[in-house]
Formats: sequence, structure tokens, C-alpha cells
Amino acid sequence: MDATAGDTAVKTDTVASSGPCARWPAENRAIIRQIMDRAGDKWSALVIATLNDGPLRYTDLLRRIPGISQRMLTLTLRQLHRDGLITRTPYAEVPPRVEYNLTPSASPSTTSWCL
Repeated sequence: MDATAGDTAVKTDTVASSGPCARWPAENRAIIRQIMDRAGDKWSALVIATLNDGPLRYTDLLRRIPGISQRMLTLTLRQLHRDGLITRTPYAEVPPRVEYNLTPSASPSTTSWCL
């Protein structure tokens, strides 16, 4: 069983050395792949693109992203926040206000290396 896992790792490194991922440092490939998998899903990509213009409230995001349900927006925002791609800033006001914004690591100028 260990030999199979080792063979898989070798195959992955071989593929990565010849494709668009070849310029990624070998020690960072797993982390970069996780980021790409997360940020590359449909709703995450749309949320990130929408937040590119600046901070927005939940309802503004819901209005600007066609077809997204409240549940999917909530799940996507939680995951992006957990992954460190967006910030969530609550304000102590009545009614309560929360704004979402891109972190510097998720801004288009920082992630241009992915393209």
C-alpha cells in the first residue's frame, strides 16, 4: 500500500513539472492546489469577483450575484473567511451591519500568478 502512495506522489510531481503548474515551487504545490480548488468553484469565484470592487454587505452580495441562494452565499462566505480569502467586519450598530472584503492575499494583483 505504501508503494502505491509513493508511486502516486511521483506521478503527481512528474505531471506538475511539465504543465502549467511547473513554475510552482514543489514544496508549495499541495497548498496552491488546495487554494485553487477552493477559489475555483463557481460561487467562490463569483463572490471574489464581486468583492473585487470593494467591501459589500451580505444583502448587496445577494443582489449582485444572480442565481445564488441565501444558503449557498452563507456557506461560501463562511468557507472563504475560514480560508483567509475574505474578511468579515461586524459593526456594533442598530440594525447590525456586517461587511465582507477581500484580503490582500485574494486580491487580483496578488493572485495573478495563478493564471
